[in-house]
Amino acid sequence: MAGLVRLGLAVLVLCGAAPAPDWAAAKQVDVTMTEYRFVPDHLTLQRGTVYRLHLINPGKELHEFTAAAFFATATLREPRMLVNGGQEISVPAGGSADVDFVANRAGVFGLTCADHDWAGMVGEIVVK
Repeated sequence: MAGLVRLGLAVLVLCGAAPAPDWAAAKQVDVTMTEYRFVPDHLTLQRGTVYRLHLINPGKELHEFTAAAFFATATLREPRMLVNGGQEISVPAGGSADVDFVANRAGVFGLTCADHDWAGMVGEIVVK
């Protein structure tokens, strides 16, 4: 049995299994969701870095941080925070939300508020 355990560990090492994220070391990124914009509306992140996205909605309307393609490539500490099929984080008026994640893939990803994109509430997430 011990031989099987050693073999399993060797396979994990050879396959390059990534270590678990150190959520306590998360770099905080604040985004305010106002009527009708994200501040800032352009986020630049580093691939493989642990982040805490702190979303603040001081407004009078519910806002969404909708980034389906980005969330599909990220590792989230609490994936259940995502709503609408894993596409977004919903923040009620006067509320806030914290989401810990690791950006796993470089690229440029769209960001919208699903209910207010028509009013220009859009942005961009760049992962280098």
